[in-house]
Amino acid sequence: MDCFNCNNCKENQPTYYCLSKNEIVINEKYQPSEKIRTGWKKGTKNYEINRRNTRNDSELF
Repeated sequence: MDCFNCNNCKENQPTYYCLSKNEIVINEKYQPSEKIRTGWKKGTKNYEINRRNTRNDSELF
């Protein structure tokens, strides 16, 4: 079958749907990326300052 160039196989996903094969394919070359936490968390620097600022901002409305 000819590839439709949908680029589903080129994305780094564990499984993807192939249009030309008309089936779900398990990606053998999948490499999980490290998840990064971007939110505020207790114990991080300036957590209390940020919490108080957001609390004060919400009380103004």
